[in-house]
Amino acid sequence: MTEGESKSLLYKLKPIYTRLPSIKKPDGHVHFKTKMFWLVLILILYFILTNVMIYGLDQEKTIDLFESYRAIMAGAQGSLMHLGIGPIVTGSIIMQLFVGAKIIKLDLKDSEDKAVYQGVQKFLVIIMIVVEAVPQVYGYLIPSTNLDANIGANWAKILIIAQLCFGSYLVFLMDETVSKWGIGSGISLFIAAGVAQQMFTGTLNWMPVDSSLPTSLSNPPAGTIMKTVYFYTHVSSGNMSGGYFEQLLIQQPNPIVALLGTLIIFFFVAYVESVRIELPLSHESARGARGRYPIKLIYASNIPVILIAAVLANVGMFAMLFWSNSFFSNVPILGHNPMVGYYLDQGGQPQLAGGAAWYVSTLGGVQDWLLPIFNAGYLPEGKSLLQVMARLFIYLTVMIVGSILFAKFWIDTTNMGPKAVAEQIQNSGMQIPGFRRDPRVLEKVLERYIPVVTVLSGAIVGGLAAFADMLGTVGNSSGTGVLLAVGIMIQTYEAMGREQMMEMHPVLRGFFGGE
Repeated sequence: MTEGESKSLLYKLKPIYTRLPSIKKPDGHVHFKTKMFWLVLILILYFILTNVMIYGLDQEKTIDLFESYRAIMAGAQGSLMHLGIGPIVTGSIIMQLFVGAKIIKLDLKDSEDKAVYQGVQKFLVIIMIVVEAVPQVYGYLIPSTNLDANIGANWAKILIIAQLCFGSYLVFLMDETVSKWGIGSGISLFIAAGVAQQMFTGTLNWMPVDSSLPTSLSNPPAGTIMKTVYFYTHVSSGNMSGGYFEQLLIQQPNPIVALLGTLIIFFFVAYVESVRIELPLSHESARGARGRYPIKLIYASNIPVILIAAVLANVGMFAMLFWSNSFFSNVPILGHNPMVGYYLDQGGQPQLAGGAAWYVSTLGGVQDWLLPIFNAGYLPEGKSLLQVMARLFIYLTVMIVGSILFAKFWIDTTNMGPKAVAEQIQNSGMQIPGFRRDPRVLEKVLERYIPVVTVLSGAIVGGLAAFADMLGTVGNSSGTGVLLAVGIMIQTYEAMGREQMMEMHPVLRGFFGGE
């Protein structure tokens, strides 16, 4: 397309991204049973790969840069899924920002421009895989002594990088498989699976907190319910006040308040997902044919909170690299600068203790902000109550404002804005009763709702995720992880319902965008 080529230089990358391995799109309609087969198969493959450890990696010396974001990164430390969906989300963020800010001039309504967008994004994902893999291997993913001795230190690191790149691109292909042959999104499926696993073990895990020691009152079962049952069967009611109530209610891991916070988020998200504004529609030629166009309160879905969480995860990763990595610590201004972020050794593991990265790091429950208000003994080392409150305010602000901004970008780049929706309704032959059949009129009506709902959507998901982090969550799945898992499960259930409906009534495929 001549016009497309004149608009964007990205068309010149076509010979590169068209040669990248990809999943073939189905030629026609894929039956519901086939979609379910691929969905289950990819889910099983994902769980298998999270248990395939990277060959030659010293698991004991490895430091997980994304530990606090592990649930939403849909990965497993030290496995082929170590990077999880991080490179995919980061690549998506970059493309959205550039297209949304009109730095890259691509019209996503045009089929050729959209194909270029998707192809370049695939190429960018590969770049981000390398960008995230190399610093980690040369910083905190330590090859085993045997591998170093057999093939040399440099080749050992290259081998680990190759395995990380292979695993990450496999995640990308699995996501494509679910999108083209299954139901929903592979990224969403992996997030929900990982979070559900953590929530299950965080609630019902009967193994002691320190698995190297026998179960005792000082080393109780790690799961919330199992720990509660253990205390009530081994401690008399008169002795429960001797610190056991505090251990049950607020102390990590998996206190009761975290379980309650998780349940609150679960039921609140389930309710909010059902709240919507429904615009009445009628068909221009078929009298009596009426319908409704739903504008959900969570209009931008959970994507904005995934994107802001990915940004914060990368901030944490690079803060650690700039502080302690032998190469990055020598970078002028940023290298080993405590204002960027500094770390203290906690039990042989570096712990973020201050700097800008600390103020935007994920909250770990009530002990990070509420308990310091009542007991100065809970204050982090070297921190005042004012700094703790500042961190709480900054984190809430970043989560809410960041989610709002990403919600607006997401709506603009996915044809969900007033103008695009007006054209979709117009092309389907529908119109709002009482209004002239004109896309400009429809657009003005939709402008009353969509921009406002978009902002509310971003603020709600960002606020909910931050609120869950403030209370803590079972399995250390993070507030963002719980929010995403619940929303994804509801949306997947609705998508399955639509697929079954289209299977029974093929004429509805066109209306729902199916083939």
